[in-house]
Amino acid sequence: MARLDLRRKLSILADAAKYDASCASSGAQKRNSSNGKGVGSTEGMGICHAYTPDGRCVSLLKILLTNFCIFDCAYCINRSSSNVERARFDVDEVVDLTLAFYKRNYIEGLFLSSGIIRSSDYTMEQMVEVARRLREDHDFRGYIHLKLIPEADPKLIELAGLYADRLSANIELPRDEALGVLAPEKDARVIRKAMGQVRLRMEAAKPEKRDRIKPPRFAPGGQSTQLIVGADGAPDTEIMDRSASLYGGYGLRRVYYSAFSPIPDSSAILPVSRPPLMREHRLYQADWLMRFYGFSAPEIAEGSVGGMLDLDIDPKLAWALQKRASFPVDVNTGDRETLLRVPGLGVKAVDRIISVRRYRTLRLEDVGQLTRSIDKVRPWIVALDWTPGGLTDAVDLRARIAPHKRPEQLSLF
Repeated sequence: MARLDLRRKLSILADAAKYDASCASSGAQKRNSSNGKGVGSTEGMGICHAYTPDGRCVSLLKILLTNFCIFDCAYCINRSSSNVERARFDVDEVVDLTLAFYKRNYIEGLFLSSGIIRSSDYTMEQMVEVARRLREDHDFRGYIHLKLIPEADPKLIELAGLYADRLSANIELPRDEALGVLAPEKDARVIRKAMGQVRLRMEAAKPEKRDRIKPPRFAPGGQSTQLIVGADGAPDTEIMDRSASLYGGYGLRRVYYSAFSPIPDSSAILPVSRPPLMREHRLYQADWLMRFYGFSAPEIAEGSVGGMLDLDIDPKLAWALQKRASFPVDVNTGDRETLLRVPGLGVKAVDRIISVRRYRTLRLEDVGQLTRSIDKVRPWIVALDWTPGGLTDAVDLRARIAPHKRPEQLSLF
């Protein structure tokens, strides 16, 4: 096989990495240089690839070390039986690319994943070596996200967390039995064991106030995972239940959802068409409700139909339409938990309402200045000069406040 030039490798391996959604850089912290002359930073602005929770844009070089793979996962474009152009970086090439891209102000960090070559241990060693050289040889203080290979030696996972800001191991499919069928070389128990190891190590790295010597930092940006939506037949309610258990059991920072995308020469056991991208969007909204609004997965499921989230309206509105007896809520007396369940009120709006009402009694106009869409909020609240009357229980309430046209979500690929 002819040797590929670096530009062609980058084209192939950057394209191959696009299917992994779990590359956001939330949780990245500034790394101090030992000599004050380090390279890279997680601060500032650059080419937009990912956003942190506080709104900072962090640009990432997102690539695979290689798209060669000894595994034959049916849903993966890079599986061993796939007829795709293959390429492989060596460690020096990834290090040099990362540094060169940073110095040109193209990126502020690296997201590195890989197909499995030779063995899980060998591949993980190569990825860890990239991070080690960046940190130790070049004093790189930018963001590094490494994709774990769960089957690798636990010692390698330990090393990965010492060099990387974030680690992730993809669960891939909501159903363990489906993973066994579609990815026979993978074991859901092994993946969960690796995630458990990361959580224990992160907890051990948290310093106590009385500690004179602080423990080494370990994956300060936490860990994340990805679930493929629509490849194994799992309904949305089952996906949400799996996500809730992952958050609770492994302290994940994020669960990412990726709508299944049909691949060339795919197995007959896979779906022929991709699920609606709006389904992926609704799952992200439901995930947000669980993480920031105090909803449980079973509560969100109350607004679903046949186990599937409504594609025409957001999950909070779907829930509220099923729970009309809980409304309207008085914005001047309702507690924070109750206000967060009002359709149209976000976390910032609720916090502003609670802050302002300490000094004045809120009118409908005041609420309108604190939120984006008062029309969406009006049926669910009581203010000093407003009561919805029978609007909350109106038979046609959904038609009045739901969007007349479903938003279109465009594919990035």
